[in-house]
Amino acid sequence: MPRRPPGALRAAPHARRGAARPYSQVRGLGASTQAAVRRVEARRFGPGFLKGALATYEGFLRQPGRVLYPPRADCPCCDVLDARDDVQDVLHALPPRARRELGRVVARLDAEFERRTLPDPFAAGQPASWRHRRRPWWHLRLTGP
Repeated sequence: MPRRPPGALRAAPHARRGAARPYSQVRGLGASTQAAVRRVEARRFGPGFLKGALATYEGFLRQPGRVLYPPRADCPCCDVLDARDDVQDVLHALPPRARRELGRVVARLDAEFERRTLPDPFAAGQPASWRHRRRPWWHLRLTGP
């Protein structure tokens, strides 16, 4: 039976320690807001929910090009608009102080999204069946083919 090398035995506890923190760690947030995000994720969304949504949103904004078109994604894990909806859900679930702090981080991303995407000129003329609920502004941008 093969034996594990001593280096692998020494590294194993460190690897487990890193994996024990699956909750979101967002750059630019203070410790109390990070704790509030962890509590909200543990209670409602699951570990890493906010981090995954922000990664999808930021990844879309890191694409090259002057103008971006949000793609019409069939799966929610790849949809940038769905990711922004998820961030909004977390914002609504946070206490006021944490909401303001995370809101400042999201506002910078939103400004970039609004600057690099185009408004949909036909969004106001959608059929009445689409207007039964108010859609957020990021859903009223031109999407790709």
